[in-house]
Amino acid sequence: MDPTYSAEAESFREKIQAFLAEQLPSDWRGIGAMARDEMEVFQTAWRATLADHRYLAPSWPTEYGGGGMTEVEQVVLAEEFQRAGVPTGGLNDGFSIQMVGNTILHWGTPEQKAHFLPRIISGDDVWCQGYSEPDAGSDLAGLGCRAHLDGDEWVINGQKIWTSAGMTANWIFVLCRTDQDAPKHRGISFMLCPMEQDGVEVRPIMMMSGESEFNETFFTDARTAKDNVVGEVNGGWAVAMTLLGYERGEAAATMPIMFRGEADKLMRLAKERGLDRDPVFRDRLARIHTEVEIMGYLGKRSLTNFLQGGIPGPTESMFKLYWSEYHKRVTELAVDLLGEAAMIVEGKSPNTSFWCDLPGSANSSASWLGAFYNARAGTIYAGTSQIQRNILGEMVLGLPKEPKPQS
Repeated sequence: MDPTYSAEAESFREKIQAFLAEQLPSDWRGIGAMARDEMEVFQTAWRATLADHRYLAPSWPTEYGGGGMTEVEQVVLAEEFQRAGVPTGGLNDGFSIQMVGNTILHWGTPEQKAHFLPRIISGDDVWCQGYSEPDAGSDLAGLGCRAHLDGDEWVINGQKIWTSAGMTANWIFVLCRTDQDAPKHRGISFMLCPMEQDGVEVRPIMMMSGESEFNETFFTDARTAKDNVVGEVNGGWAVAMTLLGYERGEAAATMPIMFRGEADKLMRLAKERGLDRDPVFRDRLARIHTEVEIMGYLGKRSLTNFLQGGIPGPTESMFKLYWSEYHKRVTELAVDLLGEAAMIVEGKSPNTSFWCDLPGSANSSASWLGAFYNARAGTIYAGTSQIQRNILGEMVLGLPKEPKPQS
């Protein structure tokens, strides 16, 4: 692991800092300081600005509308955007660019790349994820959504759940069982399916926080073109794991910075409430400081692999397990610091249903309670903590597989 940057990287950092200074207002405090409707307007305009300057998909080849940047430049860009409190893309770009876009770059045919990648950059295609099912969440390979070939089209039937932002997407990448007789990991295909058709229905799910970010998605004879399979037919498990690696791996650049900012906010809360000198709270605050610093080094280790050309793999489960369990402790401490004030929701609730509140957010009970609710979900979405431990034990440490229950 090398935590330092070259002179060339620092020169590029200055270029990004100049870009941010030019594009952002002088009184900019971070996107978390905005009301939700203001944030959505800003983020739409900001996405267009990033696309115009080829900062929206910095790692993609320029022929598809990307920035063609080196791995180090991508990391520097992500770091500076996070420090400035601005997003790296639009509301769905975590799915559209980071996940399915990168997966198409890795596994897609030349025709798929030429068609889908520019449309992702332009915003014509907005994506969501169709992985989990009511009976196949942690055991993803046990999925039951099926697809069969009918002439030049696949016909899809089944259900997906926890479809984040499904109500705003017009395409979904979906895992389907295409061989009922094959072992469960070998009969799955990774498909790209349009959502704007009669055979696809999206139903919002109300969350504990009051938001409806998650959805159920139902497929009833939904259709997609024969050529919309990424990778081999019945070979979708490897494609799916590549996508999950991108989901977990590329966050290593920004999440330590994001959580460092939240930890600093927590320290301010302790001072505001006169509890920074309490010996019990000081001990817990010291633990948070230590853990967020460790997270930074875990992120740098993942980045070192990335910068050396490595593909995200099972070791990325360590980072996901670490930050999600850490975030529960941070937000629990915040609620304890608030004390009786945690029973009264004051201030603006977070504009996000994931991770911590956005940069620039107020140090209020509403912000911390929203983050507290979101932290519960963080140990479940993108793979539960239990599953992350299984992956690390079996695929990284080489331990025996978990025993199956006797029938």
